[in-house]
Amino acid sequence: MQTIGITVLAISSITGLLALLLSIANKTIANYGEKKITINKDKELIVDGGDTLLSALMEQKVFIPSACGGKGSCGYCKVTVIEGGGQFLPTELGYVTPEERADGVRLSCQLKVREDIQIQIPAELLSVQQFEYHVEFLKDVTPSIKHLRLSLPEDEEIDFKAGQYIQLLAPKYKGNDEEVYRAYSIASSPLDPKAVELYIGYVKDGVATTYVHNYLKEGQKITVVGPYGDFYYQEGDREMVMVAIGTGMAPIMSILKYMHSKKIDRKVTFYFGARTREDLFEMETLEALQKDMPNLRVVTCLSKPTESCHWDGEKGRVTDMLKKFLENAEDKEAYLCGSPVMIDSVTPLLIEKGMPAERIYFDKFE
Repeated sequence: MQTIGITVLAISSITGLLALLLSIANKTIANYGEKKITINKDKELIVDGGDTLLSALMEQKVFIPSACGGKGSCGYCKVTVIEGGGQFLPTELGYVTPEERADGVRLSCQLKVREDIQIQIPAELLSVQQFEYHVEFLKDVTPSIKHLRLSLPEDEEIDFKAGQYIQLLAPKYKGNDEEVYRAYSIASSPLDPKAVELYIGYVKDGVATTYVHNYLKEGQKITVVGPYGDFYYQEGDREMVMVAIGTGMAPIMSILKYMHSKKIDRKVTFYFGARTREDLFEMETLEALQKDMPNLRVVTCLSKPTESCHWDGEKGRVTDMLKKFLENAEDKEAYLCGSPVMIDSVTPLLIEKGMPAERIYFDKFE
């Protein structure tokens, strides 16, 4: 027993010494002092050097989008570096094209602030805000998807466009020792600025989805940052083709609710796909919208219906439905939301049917 005690004491001493050395190193070797970040040539921030650009900006309430929590695996946090920033890193290669690299585009989650730096970002990101929402309700709409409504305090509002997204902060919880932000599309209308609704599907081992599905409760507060995104409703009078699977329903629902409230009478066909009948959701809402919007047509299909589904509707994938029903796409525009595989399958099909690529708007749910 004495030997075991001595061993434990020795290991604890070594661990403590290593922690002390790391702490000293962070304060000396890795201490870059104060650095200046200049944004769009007119906004200057003074930050402590050594942190990532993404984190440094966030500390100053400048919220660059990031769906992976700064791990360099989503590619959302791109900024254009005009001056400073150091060498391009191997971890950026998979997300920055050679053309973007030539223009100074970097991943802000990988770039460390070790010198004064000048960057260019979309002006709208400077108006992104952080909100503390109240969970008004949280309910299951399928076995793996929850519907959330988050409400703001009386004196606050969020200004967003139909189709945009927010980032939700998942705090530390049992089994997760870090705070992470994850992106979720808004399912409610921007004409309701006091709240946002979300559809969040469970992803095995997903930090944020595990928190929402297993830990978040009605009545709690949750931090949200936004709005973000260049996918949103485009004003005009062209016929619209909408395609979604799973939680890709969210931004489509936001657009449809906005159009309904504004009494926009454009012709719309919404192709919504799921695996089985229990994976379809918000059917009552869609039916109600169809009753009030004569030019809205909803086509649902199941890719893997079982006998228990008792399904007599369309069978197959959304691509099969487009091949079957969509004609003369030259004068139409499309809104696609869902997995990269779905969008990469639908896009060439629409182009083949005559739709110009620049009129195909999409939001890939990575």
